[in-house]
Amino acid sequence: MLTLIFCDVTVVFRLLFVSVSEALPLTDPVLFGEIQSPLYPVSYPPNLRQRWDLRVPEGYRVSLSFTHLDLEASAGCQYDSLTALYKEKVLGIFCGQENSADGHHPGHGSVLSPGNTLTLLMQTDDTNPERHQNTGFSAHYQAIDIDECSDPELNAETPVCSQICLNTLGSYLCSCHHGYELHSDQRTCVLSCLGGIFDEPEGHLSSPGYPTAPHHSVSCQYVISVEPGFTIRLKFADYFHIESMETEGVLSCPYHWLQMTVENESPMKLCGSKSPGVLALNASTVKLDYYIDDKGLSNGWSLDYTTTRVKCPPPGTVSRGRITPTLDEYFYRDYIFVRCQMGYKLMMNGQELESYHAMCHSNGEWHLPLPECHIIDCGDPEPLLNGGVSFVSGERNEYQSVVQYRCNEPYYSLTGAMNVSFSCEADRKWRAIDDVIFLPEFVSPVCGKPQVLFRDFQRVIGGETAPLGSIPWQVRLISDKGNGGGMIISDQWVLTAAHVLCPDICPPNTPPVFWGTNTVETVPKTFAASVHLHPEYNNHDKNHMDNDIALIKLPEPITFNQNVMPICLPSEIHDIITGDTGVVSGYGFSWNRQRGYFMSNKLKYVRLPVVDPETCRQSLRDYKSQHSSTPIPEATSNMFCAGLPDGSKDSCDGDSGGPYALWRNDHYYAAGIVSWGLSCAANGTYGFYTRVQNYVDWIHKTMNEN
Repeated sequence: MLTLIFCDVTVVFRLLFVSVSEALPLTDPVLFGEIQSPLYPVSYPPNLRQRWDLRVPEGYRVSLSFTHLDLEASAGCQYDSLTALYKEKVLGIFCGQENSADGHHPGHGSVLSPGNTLTLLMQTDDTNPERHQNTGFSAHYQAIDIDECSDPELNAETPVCSQICLNTLGSYLCSCHHGYELHSDQRTCVLSCLGGIFDEPEGHLSSPGYPTAPHHSVSCQYVISVEPGFTIRLKFADYFHIESMETEGVLSCPYHWLQMTVENESPMKLCGSKSPGVLALNASTVKLDYYIDDKGLSNGWSLDYTTTRVKCPPPGTVSRGRITPTLDEYFYRDYIFVRCQMGYKLMMNGQELESYHAMCHSNGEWHLPLPECHIIDCGDPEPLLNGGVSFVSGERNEYQSVVQYRCNEPYYSLTGAMNVSFSCEADRKWRAIDDVIFLPEFVSPVCGKPQVLFRDFQRVIGGETAPLGSIPWQVRLISDKGNGGGMIISDQWVLTAAHVLCPDICPPNTPPVFWGTNTVETVPKTFAASVHLHPEYNNHDKNHMDNDIALIKLPEPITFNQNVMPICLPSEIHDIITGDTGVVSGYGFSWNRQRGYFMSNKLKYVRLPVVDPETCRQSLRDYKSQHSSTPIPEATSNMFCAGLPDGSKDSCDGDSGGPYALWRNDHYYAAGIVSWGLSCAANGTYGFYTRVQNYVDWIHKTMNEN
């Protein structure tokens, strides 16, 4: 593009004189541009000879469109003119104004160059009438793609491509039909063999030139190779012609043939004039070798090929299982799933499977063998503390087996049910039958029912030894301050008197030692895990025995048996009535003529009646009147007394904390705790016992919170 703007007229003419005989240099090819006459839009100078050489890239044409053209009009544009040329060929000569009668104006049309160059020549005479100042021209040009494939001028004599032409921007490509290949000139197609590998799932093949015989020898190879898991099916066209020979009715292919080769099979040659029709191959790859010499004529062959998925055998059956989906035939990439019946699990090679699926592989086999369905196993039933379990039906903890829990009777009983049965369910858990809510560890111990009966009831002081198992709740306590007794009320708690645990200092700084029942050799000693005195017990002066009660927690639960069993706690029906006879037991002092008073290592027992409260209080008053200087504890409603008026039977030192057991409703319960007395087996005195019934709520609260 050339644009000249001058402000001084003298300078203008001097520069124009220099440019008259020169053409503008050839520019690099561009896709578009703009050109204007000198001084445009001012009127152009006289005696002008100007040339523009426009060039766009190869494969394009130059299209020139005028936005304005105003040259002096004349017949044949002999005065002023603008000439468009392509390689010296005039494309048009323009002058005049739009709609003028004279001259030749291009109007709104465009000038199209046959090639990628266009030359414009502008020339003016020596005049430009002042009364009509012509302004020249302004134009745009751009590159227009040449459609070499459909341009009639380019294809007038010889087509650009001999067979198939593909237009591209700025150029074109030639291609050939099947059986031909592109010559080195990249335009001409010559007969050839387009062999190679065909891997699409379906396609078409034919021999070179089919159905016309080529005039030279041909040796081609075609390989159809599809994805493993698919087999190939060839369908030959009805017209099939490959030169052959027939000798004594036997067809042979000595010079021309189509040889088909499949892996693991012998090659097969095809020839003759009869189409092979449809050939189903059990392979995903087939090689076709086509050969003819130049001494015969074979019109060739044509075929379409398709593919079919490899078939797998029926999967079979699984005992106690179901295979899905159920199909008439199974093919490559088909899946099967196996699910077991309720109560059975998937197993393979000794391992349990969360799920199972198998796929039909490309070799026509299932990638996994079928699993087995084995009956599920709930595992061993949860063990029952102080009890056991037995099978009612089934075996080996299998699905729908039923077990029944039992306690170690007569020392334990199941809570809320005599018999509790569980079944092995499909979720592999043992679940209670008949909606029984039961946790096996919740077992109630049997209390207050010794398996050995007393032969007789004797005094503790000098009394006889209790038969082993007759008082199975009795324990012996030993501390650094002395000895005492206690009673088992649960598998981990012992009830005793508070003063046994802290005769001097409360709470005690040394935990007591728990020994076994009946004899000290029965159970190994066990240290207390914790000690809990009643919060209102206060006997700092040894003269206040109210709330004389305490609990000891053992470090581990006890297993109950014939010799170790808890005593029952009192309930609302367990009122203490004057005249009731209870059993007092302990390891306290005994007496005989030879030894006098001595500590017994044998458990002693005695039967003592409950005494009227007023009689008890009177005995205290009588004793105080005779021993005015001796402080005497006060009897409260939290106590009761028991004994005989002559004192022939009584508890004594070392028996404190032991039980006063009453028989009621077929069991013994802890009516009282040996607490205090004025003397051992003295005439007119009685023993005082902590009334346990008043403390049942505190006992349960303490055990639950600790």
